[in-house]
Amino acid sequence: MDYLPIFADLKRRPCLVVGGNDIAWRKTRMLLKAGADVRVIAEALSPEFQYAVEQGQVTHIGTTFSPSDLDGIFLAIAATERKAVNALVYQSANQRQVLVNVVDDTQRCSFIVPSIVDRSPIIVAVSSSGQAPVLARLVRERLEALLPQHLGTMATLAGRFRSRLTEKVTSFAERRRFWEQAFAGRFASLVTKGDHAAAELELEALANGVESRGEVALIGAGPGDASLLTLRALQLMQQADVVLYDYLVSDEVMDLVRRDAELISVGKKAGFHSVPQEETNRLLVQYASQGKRVVRLKGGDPFVFGRGGEELEVLFDANIPFEVVPGITAAAGATAYAGIPLTHRDYAQTAMFVTGHIKPDGKQLEWHTLARGNQTLVIYMGLMNSLDIQLNLIRHGRAPDTPIAIIERGTQRSQKVFKGQLSELADLAQQAASPSLIVVGEVVNLSEKLHWFGKQEQQLHNTFDEQSTVVKLA
Repeated sequence: MDYLPIFADLKRRPCLVVGGNDIAWRKTRMLLKAGADVRVIAEALSPEFQYAVEQGQVTHIGTTFSPSDLDGIFLAIAATERKAVNALVYQSANQRQVLVNVVDDTQRCSFIVPSIVDRSPIIVAVSSSGQAPVLARLVRERLEALLPQHLGTMATLAGRFRSRLTEKVTSFAERRRFWEQAFAGRFASLVTKGDHAAAELELEALANGVESRGEVALIGAGPGDASLLTLRALQLMQQADVVLYDYLVSDEVMDLVRRDAELISVGKKAGFHSVPQEETNRLLVQYASQGKRVVRLKGGDPFVFGRGGEELEVLFDANIPFEVVPGITAAAGATAYAGIPLTHRDYAQTAMFVTGHIKPDGKQLEWHTLARGNQTLVIYMGLMNSLDIQLNLIRHGRAPDTPIAIIERGTQRSQKVFKGQLSELADLAQQAASPSLIVVGEVVNLSEKLHWFGKQEQQLHNTFDEQSTVVKLA
């Protein structure tokens, strides 16, 4: 270990910055945020520096550095453009045992400034010991994405409760278990929602031995590619005690669920036994009533042909807390990965999403609206009724040669795109497997230019002596 990582208390401590440029100001701003008494030496000050001096936030003590300027200083930063001055600051600081950092000169640093993830009072510092600062910054950026913004608030609320907990729970081991339960349970969820008063009451209840209430998170798992999950979805999936998941949720997404969570398949698949919706509703209420953190994981977005609203109504009636995490719906994800824009100024000014679960007569759909030109029609779950869809669209005015695509397992590595014309829809559907999405509209032709996901291979096949194209994206 080249450097000892420490967190210094700089409140009201005198710190010296030599230099008045933009880099020096960035370092100064960091010191000010930590509460330091900052003094600056510079011939010229940047506008930000000048404003800080005028506001009394920084003291401008001179234009030329002298070793005596370091007397009584806790730490110093040299950020001038003159190497000789920086070297003098370093030498003088070392002689006085003052911590010193020369910007972009690791050899002249008794301390280095790490990349910082600030969730005060939670602070995470990342350093490459000066070897690869850009790499350290990239690591910090990843941590920024992973650590929720409310982490600091959670720590602050916990800090307020520490003394009360000590009075109620005398054992160190029991206090540790208490905080593990709080930080992974409903207390954390309430802080996330911004309900700080309820969060504090939850800590009180836990300390009094009251069993924590269960809750349900309704999460959209997206169309399949695990990298399309939201950060909130991932956080909740890794905290879950029980996960009720659908058939449409990909294996790649399921691999990210907490390892010891109880997994219950409640998915629905055409032609196979499926769990009735009423049973799914009952299980949600049952597990949450037992005080468990329940995740209801649905493919795509839970509010787009997902019956998520119905499930939340049941939870509301049972007085069970819940939250919703949206997901990327298949119409947006699968078409994007297939290079098919939903709208385009030249081809489609509107996009319509409909479910393909229709009655044979199709009377419940306004076919004359669905068959309009200059729009993109996206049909979920339409493979089994593809012939009815084909005939009704043509009967109500959509041209038989309208471009179509069937996207199988969109966004996943096994994605396939079958392309042809509307008159061939039923025949193409026989080649595709569920889950698949049907896209009707001129925008389908743009996939020849815009496909980007995987390798595109074209194969010709014949259906009733007509030629169409199968595009496979592996």
